[in-house]
Amino acid sequence: MYRTAKDEEIFVIDGHTHFWDGSPANQKNIHGKQFIDCFYAYHANLSPPSEKWEKEKFEKYDAKTMFDDLFVTGYDDMAILQPTYLTDFYKNGFNTTERNSAMKKSHPDRFILNGAFDPRDGTKGIEDLHALAEKHKLKGVKLYTAEWRGESKGYKLTDKASYQYLEAAQKLGIKNIHVHKGPTIIPLNRDAFDVADIDDVATSFQDLNFIVEHCGLPRLDDFCWIATQETNVYAGLAVALPFIHSRPGYFAHVISELLFWVGPDKILYGSDYGIWTPKWLIDKFMAFEIPADVTKETGSVLSMETKIKILGLNAARIYGIDVEAQKKKIRAGGGYAHLPEAVHAPR
Repeated sequence: MYRTAKDEEIFVIDGHTHFWDGSPANQKNIHGKQFIDCFYAYHANLSPPSEKWEKEKFEKYDAKTMFDDLFVTGYDDMAILQPTYLTDFYKNGFNTTERNSAMKKSHPDRFILNGAFDPRDGTKGIEDLHALAEKHKLKGVKLYTAEWRGESKGYKLTDKASYQYLEAAQKLGIKNIHVHKGPTIIPLNRDAFDVADIDDVATSFQDLNFIVEHCGLPRLDDFCWIATQETNVYAGLAVALPFIHSRPGYFAHVISELLFWVGPDKILYGSDYGIWTPKWLIDKFMAFEIPADVTKETGSVLSMETKIKILGLNAARIYGIDVEAQKKKIRAGGGYAHLPEAVHAPR
């Protein structure tokens, strides 16, 4: 929970978190090392020095560390667990739904558990999706179109098999389709993350929400031109948000363009934990104002109303979360025992 200087409560849903194992013991080959090393480079280069972790901790943090960073030290009320399997790179997968489910089981009122699918898995994969959806009551999935599978180095959402999976997801009530469409991570291929295939599937599946994680960076213009036409396409701020520290002018450009094209109702906050932690991101976001010259050009303003939508209300709407009921559940479980002493807005 974030509290403003006026003692107003802001409900926060972290739209992009992971409980991963990128440790050397889990790495299957050089690509597993390359992937976690690239993540760590993002972490080290875009975080304030005080927030930089040791490499060993970054590779594999424990459940208590994650819970404390998100909900005790951090301002998150809820967090969406987004899987990234990478089973060609990691012996037990990097960040599977089953691994994430342990966090959900331990803290059912704080986590939303998402699944995943890969259309290259054929009929068996659709059967697995049915089982996964039934077991975990899924409302969302995370797709990684650049993931390697044997000789294949990615797929497109517009592939025939992908349409079959999206049809299955729709029938199963899996409404929220999160897709990594952002910066490349070595050894994955940049072009396999291209945002262009969002356009057709968003038109074809009007009952699904397509949350484009990392808002298509570095293809921001392409994403914005698609999302302004497709009412069911959303922008995820994970990866874009940390630039608020290292490149505030760049972040001002990104957020002002998103507000101009996409609007305040279709932008979702995400920390991308454990690459970054929520507390410093939200502190800086709440203190941030778009520079006057940028506002003059785009008309974009980060008002308090807009910040509240981005931090939680937009995600609550598409996931069907009753915010007031959720607050009561968290309080009943002792989840706000640390307020107001430890978590409050800087005055």
